[in-house]
Amino acid sequence: MTAKPILVIGSTGKTGGRVIARLTELGHAVRGVSRNTEIPFVWEKRETWPEALRGAGAVYVTYSPDLAAPGAPADIEAFVAAAAEAGVERLVLLSGRGEHNAIRCEEIVRDSGLPYTLLRASWFAQNFSEGAMLGQVLEGVVAMPAGEVAEPFIDLEDLADVAVAALTDDRHEGRLYELTGPRLLTFHEAAARIAEAAGRPVAYVPVTLDEFHAELSRQAGPEYAELLTELCREVFDGRNASLGDGVREALGREPRDFASFCRDVSAAWTLPS
Repeated sequence: MTAKPILVIGSTGKTGGRVIARLTELGHAVRGVSRNTEIPFVWEKRETWPEALRGAGAVYVTYSPDLAAPGAPADIEAFVAAAAEAGVERLVLLSGRGEHNAIRCEEIVRDSGLPYTLLRASWFAQNFSEGAMLGQVLEGVVAMPAGEVAEPFIDLEDLADVAVAALTDDRHEGRLYELTGPRLLTFHEAAARIAEAAGRPVAYVPVTLDEFHAELSRQAGPEYAELLTELCREVFDGRNASLGDGVREALGREPRDFASFCRDVSAAWTLPS
């Protein structure tokens, strides 16, 4: 165990909460921060960073809204400098697979001089059960501009296990882990597995980028719609239609299959009575 607390940025996010739970169970001192925690951390307010970093030994870095955002490299560069000044001893960066800006951010962390691990993750399986797409699944229609491109969905239980290993074990220093599930699935195939686990029809409907942008603008506003649409334009061109060995390399076991994920979270897809 480390005497210094492990800082987890994005403590209320999909991965941050899982990482905190595992670290706490292992007996590590943990400082989880987000926009509304007692010690706040806000990416747009750099004046919140020093207090969050004070005394931290290792940091799990998740960037909001996404490393694909135009301002992400500048923020990551400034954060790395602040972390070094605060005496941080290890950075673990959650990165996105196939994203140009994410790769730039990885390079910034790699060149920082601090010990690091890079977690380059594919599309989260839990996007279907915990995020905005849960509503689509409950409505029975998953509409995405992914066409017939296949994606190796990563289960966040696996990602969290790798993150905790990287935060607590020197053997992962300097490594880049490509984190994917064990098989490629199109969104059509993913929807079919969700439907099977949910016990009711769930269909994938491919939409154009313009249609996706218009609907997302209505739901979440134009700024977020623009970011996510451009991210989809970038990553749904087939560049991520391959499997990575990161889970096996980091943990010595196979990643969880999407069908197992569906069975485990099927209660989230139960319609209210």
